[in-house]
Amino acid sequence: MTRTRLAVALVAAAALVSPGAARAATSPGSQSNSFTAWVGTWAASPMVGATSSTCPAGAGSFKNETVRDIVYPSVGGDEVRVRLSNAFGTAPLTVGDASVAVDETGAETVPGTTRQLRFGGKTSVTIPAGEEALSDPVQLRVRALQDLAVSVYVPALSGPATFHWTAMQTSFVSTTGDYVTSDSSVAYSTSINCWMFADGVEVPGSPQVTGSVIAFGDSITDGFQSDPNANDRWPNVLARRLDAVAGPTMSVVDEGITGNQLLTDSSVAGVSGLHRLDRDVIDQPGAKVVIMLLGINDIGFTDLGLDNPPATAASIIAGYKQVIDRVHAAGLRIIAGTLTPFLTLPVANSGYQDATGEAVREEVNHWILTSGAFDGVIDFSSAVASPYDPEAINPAYDSGDHLHPNDVGYQIMGDLIPLRLLFG
Repeated sequence: MTRTRLAVALVAAAALVSPGAARAATSPGSQSNSFTAWVGTWAASPMVGATSSTCPAGAGSFKNETVRDIVYPSVGGDEVRVRLSNAFGTAPLTVGDASVAVDETGAETVPGTTRQLRFGGKTSVTIPAGEEALSDPVQLRVRALQDLAVSVYVPALSGPATFHWTAMQTSFVSTTGDYVTSDSSVAYSTSINCWMFADGVEVPGSPQVTGSVIAFGDSITDGFQSDPNANDRWPNVLARRLDAVAGPTMSVVDEGITGNQLLTDSSVAGVSGLHRLDRDVIDQPGAKVVIMLLGINDIGFTDLGLDNPPATAASIIAGYKQVIDRVHAAGLRIIAGTLTPFLTLPVANSGYQDATGEAVREEVNHWILTSGAFDGVIDFSSAVASPYDPEAINPAYDSGDHLHPNDVGYQIMGDLIPLRLLFG
């Protein structure tokens, strides 16, 4: 599932690339100036489509419908381009029309801000299975921390749609028809809690925005259990802090997947961290620094029928070493977060609940803190742990499931990150 980085230019007539190709062209190793040509301002790791209660359209039953994804850019710019993904499609995806606009409220957009997207000069594009399309740049004043609406019209879709499962953000699907240029919300009759097709939004780099921080993790990075539509994930908290920096700063893109594991692929929680590292981290435009918080599900999902091998501290640490080597080889720095407490999580027959799983977590965290293998460490575990029981999350920061933080807990995590680590 790992995709080879292709140092090639976009073919203007097609605007089609394998995942990572266009991003590799602006990766840190190819920068000739102090800032990169393009930076990711928003991203969401693509996954294979599946029907769920929060995303009923995920199975790929689109026909003559428009999806309107609401996304939260971390930095601004005067131009924008959008990536659409068919990374996990089993058949070509034809996009009949697409646009980007400033979001007003819900599915309604600000009049006069809609920009029709083109791909190699054309308003429609067919994306082969396993590939993605990068739009031509359009002029649009994008402001940091102001929602955008990315609208994609699909005449018909055969097979699963590439999407991102747990958005913690309401997006919309229309009634039949092409509504990508409509400012009105009237046609967008169905609400979904996922992002469909869009997996990245980019703006030009500048002396003010010199690169990207990539948040690489699982549900705790994905913001699961945070307040919907509030953008209170810890990467959002970090983005707001960086936006307030006087002088050069960086964007933040969130490449967390709920349920994701470092070592093992899942049909419901995405390919493993090792298998998506190139696409979701190394090939991201302008990537400079990685914050990794991944491995807790390798421990907790054991014995839950997901075909996990036994998760030992040694196997997780070996996976970390692979990530470190590959990230450093790409010229990026990597910071690790310690795995947060979970022992009281009431999930039967799981590593979250037993002493063996807790021992693995503690051994992994000890290695993170003492090995010196990373370029920096953030002790998320201590920050959100109960002062009376370091094996449990602080009740003040608990979303209620004893694993995921609430909005206050995510705020604590985002505030804990020393900005000096990011700027090196």
